[in-house]
Amino acid sequence: MRIKALYQEGRKLTVWPFRIHCRFPEQGTKAETKVLIWAPKSLFKHAVDRNRMRRLMREAYRLNKDEVEQRGWELSFNYMDKEQQSFPQIEKAMKRALKRLVEEEEKLWKN
Repeated sequence: MRIKALYQEGRKLTVWPFRIHCRFPEQGTKAETKVLIWAPKSLFKHAVDRNRMRRLMREAYRLNKDEVEQRGWELSFNYMDKEQQSFPQIEKAMKRALKRLVEEEEKLWKN
C-alpha cells in the first residue's frame, strides 16, 4: 500500500541514471527514511546483472545517507540506463540525487 501511494501521490524526479519517486512527510516530522531500490528486468535480463546494480545503488545510498536518513522520506530509486555503470559513476549520481531531493523538499516548504 505504501509503495502504491509512493508511485501515485509522490513527486517524480530524474537524475540520470535514476528515476526517483519521493514522498515528503509533513514539515517538522522526524522519522526513518524508507528506500526502495529497483533495477528492471526489462533492462537486465540476467538476475546477476540486476542484483549487481541494486547492490551498487544500495552501497552508494548507504555511504551518502547521512543528510537524509532522519527526514522521514519515502523514496524509490529506479535504475534507467541500459548499460551497467561503475560504482564511482553510481555514487556520483546518488550524491546528485540526494542533493536534489534536499533542494526539492526545501522548495516545497518554502512556498
